Amino acid sequence: MSTQAASARPMNRTIQEAPTRPMPAVQHDGYREPPMRAPGTETKNALRTTEFWIYIAAVVGVLAASQLVGQNSVGVDIFRAPQAWFFITLLTIGYLGSRGLAKAGSAFRSGEERATRR
Repeated sequence: MSTQAASARPMNRTIQEAPTRPMPAVQHDGYREPPMRAPGTETKNALRTTEFWIYIAAVVGVLAASQLVGQNSVGVDIFRAPQAWFFITLLTIGYLGSRGLAKAGSAFRSGEERATRR
């Protein structure tokens, strides 16, 4: 910690200008232009996302692997149905979590959008 007073410290730092925003355009009658509309939601419908189709492909892959793996040399089924359904449950939890995170950041911003979503 410095014992030197603030007024006695050297002033060799340069002052950086803060970025400024342009003033909103003023119309001829003295009023500002109407504000810009907020963008809509950021996320797509669930069926239009690649994560949905990857989830479906992964579920089909787990079910196919469970069916096709078969038995080992002793005759025991290696990849049984309860284990396959456990993996599908984990995939579902992951998919629902990713959709929840995607939707968490996108609120309905306009009245028109709210009306169309009902």
